[in-house]
Amino acid sequence: MASVRSEGEKAPGPLWSEPGTLLEHVSIAVFAIDEEDRVCYWGPGAQDLFGHDAAAVLSQPAGVLFADPPRGAPDASVRLAERGRRLGYWRGRLAARHRDGADFDCGFRVFPVTGAGGRSVVMALASRSDELDRVKTNLAFLDALFETCPIGLVMLDEELRYVHLNQALADMDGLPIEEHLGRRMEEIMITSDGGEYQRMLRAVAARGQHVVGALVGVRTPGHPDRDQVRSVSLFPLSGAVGSHSGVGGLLVDVTDREQAIMEATAGRQRLALLDRAAASIGTTLDVDVTARELVAAAVPDFSDASVVEVVEWMDEPEVFNPQLPLVTRRIASGTVLPPPATELVSGLETVTYPPGSAIHRMLQTGRPVFVLVNDEFMTRTVIHQARAQLLRDSGLVGMIIAPLIARGTVQGLTIFGRSAARPVFTDDDLSLAGELASRAALCLDNARLFSRVQDIALTLQRALLPSAPATSPYVEVAHRYLPGSHITEVGGDWYDVINLSGDRVALVVGDVMGHGVPAAAAMGRLRLTAKALARHNQQPDDLLAELDACAQEAGIELATCLYIVYDPTTGRARIASAGHPPPLVRHPDGTVETISEVLGIPLGVGGQRFRTIEITLPEGSVLALYTDGLIETRGKDIEVGLAAVRAELRGASGQLEETADRMLASLLPDPPDDDTVLVLARVRRTPRNQRG
Repeated sequence: MASVRSEGEKAPGPLWSEPGTLLEHVSIAVFAIDEEDRVCYWGPGAQDLFGHDAAAVLSQPAGVLFADPPRGAPDASVRLAERGRRLGYWRGRLAARHRDGADFDCGFRVFPVTGAGGRSVVMALASRSDELDRVKTNLAFLDALFETCPIGLVMLDEELRYVHLNQALADMDGLPIEEHLGRRMEEIMITSDGGEYQRMLRAVAARGQHVVGALVGVRTPGHPDRDQVRSVSLFPLSGAVGSHSGVGGLLVDVTDREQAIMEATAGRQRLALLDRAAASIGTTLDVDVTARELVAAAVPDFSDASVVEVVEWMDEPEVFNPQLPLVTRRIASGTVLPPPATELVSGLETVTYPPGSAIHRMLQTGRPVFVLVNDEFMTRTVIHQARAQLLRDSGLVGMIIAPLIARGTVQGLTIFGRSAARPVFTDDDLSLAGELASRAALCLDNARLFSRVQDIALTLQRALLPSAPATSPYVEVAHRYLPGSHITEVGGDWYDVINLSGDRVALVVGDVMGHGVPAAAAMGRLRLTAKALARHNQQPDDLLAELDACAQEAGIELATCLYIVYDPTTGRARIASAGHPPPLVRHPDGTVETISEVLGIPLGVGGQRFRTIEITLPEGSVLALYTDGLIETRGKDIEVGLAAVRAELRGASGQLEETADRMLASLLPDPPDDDTVLVLARVRRTPRNQRG
């Protein structure tokens, strides 16, 4: 923490929040004053607080650390040392002075220390007064919170034992505070939820998870005949100033708000299932994965078995005809029941349902239906006798069949089954099944639509990227385009290699902000424009200016571009950039140079001029052009990524194709986070007898 704030920095209020613990934000300076009132020791934190390093302040008069005293008054350092020697211990506040001349209020604690030789020095501890005041204010607030807050507050250690709680929680439990301390929370809050509350507590303590507003039905030793429902919020406590980590909690008695504990608990379980399903279904834009996620969310929490089937319509529009058999493809299944239930749910890939089946009845209404597994269901719905016998032997006695409908289109269906060992499905379960199916249908539809749009965008992008960039005897090129993961839409990364007159070669790399078809279309427009402009022998800065105008006319808000023209007769390269990552040059001796002199603003912004720089490239030098996907991976700083690229390029002494593959394999995650372009170009000079 800086000891002196800049002029523009706003001072915090009396109560404010900041990362870390309170004491971590108080700089403490330690120094000593000898009998001649000179600084004889300069300890930890002193340089941070006063700005002086040890070499500059040791043996200097201690007055350099203090503001000028009023006329005729003794120096503050003299008074400080005198009080320490005379009183044995003194604390107070004085005006201190930073090395840059700024004065600030400072709190001091001083006391004398006598060494082995009999010499006495005054030791001083100093901190900024405003930092000390902030700590005091926050501590006072915390004390008042525990004393007066009507909500139950608790601190648990790593073993989930009570360390601190307030009176409100003690009254809620019916036990004095002292009878809580050192005991485990499960000894006080007795639940009948099969250990769910304890698992929730352990998840917070072990994995740092947060719980907000969970409803828990409990009894306590202090109120053994009273059932309570509490709203519980839990959060991890990190270790501070040598203390151990643990769990903090806020507990509110909401019993009066609930009509019955069983209804509240059942409702909480249904909501918890929906929450887990919402978090786990649709994590990818993959139809099969989404279907498996739906089954995993339902089994075993909601049902003993589940399958997901999709309808593969042959023609548009996708209209269900109840007079025709329905053919589905089973893409996910799961069960906790023993054989033959496993064979029942997973033994088929294609399923045919005859007209009049329970599936047809469900699709006609568009609502979930409950069916009993009886002879009528077998006759109307199950075509094959062998499959009917497997169903009879599986142990399933009831099913909910729910449609997967999105945008008015039947995507498929999902079936949830229970055995006789579980309660029969209720109306609430029917609603829950419909909600699960509805959420899954949206995710499945998104995945299907994404696949279609992705195919269009990929086709467009591949058509617009150069299939065979230009070749030259004086520029050997290795180029790579690597799309992002299948979750990420195609981007606007592009590149090109263009032959110009006089054996010159233009290298261009660009990146359009955004993803999908718009980005691919914008990329293609800029690439084709750049190629046309390059063949008119425009200077790099003029070419970027034309591209900038094109981007503005086309409504392309942000794009970057790097344009390089290499002349093999001179070995010179002319470079202009529109906000693109800088090119790298690997010299023949293995050193790597970053060409950062020209940056420029991105295309589409307008109002600024571009400029061209010129560099000389030795024979055999390798130019590296790339997009930000190579250096800007998730969780890695750009400078770290750029340093990694330079390190890889430094060892690029072999074939460019091998080097390009090695760099991508080493630098990018699998799968990559974003689209990436890499162009490596080894340059050569025109033989002397061919130069004009």
